Amino acid sequence: MGQFDLEPYWNTNVARHPGILRAVPEGCSDALDVGCGDGLLVRKLAGCAKRVTGVDCSATMIERARELGGGEPELTFVEGDFLAVELPVEGYDFICSVSTIHHMDFEAALSRMRELLRPGGTLVVVGLAREKGPREWAVMVAAAPVVRTVKVLRRARGPEGMPVADPRMSYGEVRAAARRLLPGVRYRRHVLRRYSLTWEKPLTG
Repeated sequence: MGQFDLEPYWNTNVARHPGILRAVPEGCSDALDVGCGDGLLVRKLAGCAKRVTGVDCSATMIERARELGGGEPELTFVEGDFLAVELPVEGYDFICSVSTIHHMDFEAALSRMRELLRPGGTLVVVGLAREKGPREWAVMVAAAPVVRTVKVLRRARGPEGMPVADPRMSYGEVRAAARRLLPGVRYRRHVLRRYSLTWEKPLTG
């Protein structure tokens, strides 16, 4: 594997990368990053998996990811709609997605990730949601100063050209849908306005 700059920038999405990498199963053969952007997480995953695939609907991002990937044969980048591109069913030991699922139909995307994951594999989704109700707004207001301070201190930035979208689902709606689609899923709310879902696909059933 070639030499990559694995810390070219920091932002609140990159802040979740260490936790995602810790979740990769030992002996992982194939990993998939849904909404890979410029491929930063794909390049990091190359140290944990034999083969890594990144998929993104942005032609600009995929072009950049391929350039930064340096033509390494272990890295594959696919341009297209995750819900429509051809990917192998039960083809991955590890699937992750960072701040992408709110760009898609949440249930359709989560169901497809579940379908593509091998039995015994691990899925990690880091997402954005909107505040709904006094409790969720109170959490956001309490965290806001921390978020601003951390962004300034870490000089938060990201790759140019990344598509953006406002989340439609609330945190409570995300949690309820995830628990229905992924029985036993672990849901966690993070300070930097993110939530995470971690799920291990049963070996049988």
